[in-house]
Amino acid sequence: MPDRLESAQHVKPFVYESVSSKALHFSISEIQSRMQLNDPHALNLEYTRTMMGFLLFKPEPQNIAMIGLGGGSLAKFCHRYLPRTRLQVVEINPHVIALRDEFQVPPDDERFHVVRGDGAHFVRHPPGAFDVLLLDGFDHHGLPARLSSQRFYDDCHAALQPGGIMVANLHFGHSLYEMHVERIRRSFGDTVLVVDDDERSNSVVFASKGRALAAPRSGPVRRPTGLDAAAADQLIGGFARIVSALKAPRVGP
Repeated sequence: MPDRLESAQHVKPFVYESVSSKALHFSISEIQSRMQLNDPHALNLEYTRTMMGFLLFKPEPQNIAMIGLGGGSLAKFCHRYLPRTRLQVVEINPHVIALRDEFQVPPDDERFHVVRGDGAHFVRHPPGAFDVLLLDGFDHHGLPARLSSQRFYDDCHAALQPGGIMVANLHFGHSLYEMHVERIRRSFGDTVLVVDDDERSNSVVFASKGRALAAPRSGPVRRPTGLDAAAADQLIGGFARIVSALKAPRVGP
């Protein structure tokens, strides 16, 4: 009974399937995740390809934590193309986890785990320090307050290894967008990079515990060490946006 009552507190997403894709929604007006039926491991949404830009700075991460499973796009991509990386995904909504087979999220194994839990509690009491922390934990209301507080971003900084990178997906048009970016800057200092997508609907914020973001500032965009060519082809546009943002004049907090 307690599990049923707790599950009732979370909104059930629904799946919309077209001829070529399958999408996860909380409302018909917003897509949480989309999967190409002929290529289930592809990153179909632009912001997810940009989030993978952490590979420019951490080409061979040993361990990654993700807050928010959604349709599993980032989890599947990392599982397939980063075979030596341990992945832990934290998702609070049991109805989202229940759809993992629908979106071909791989089963748990020795290096990949999906756990049900509160992302804020997870980063406050992490099982270890992470090389990369990916934040994409949205619900039917948007970005939850517990996943965007100053304490949360402070905890994210503390949960990273020295030189580790946090990557956060934010909605550019959200009324509290500037406040969220400012909170990240307070936690990470001047090691923060904001990369907008082409439609300025999402912003991906990179923040490092150290000077990792100072690395690829000049020269052509190169494939990260060890990354499969098929994966690199998907990510090259996002890599180019990140390098362009690195070269742009920095705006102070």
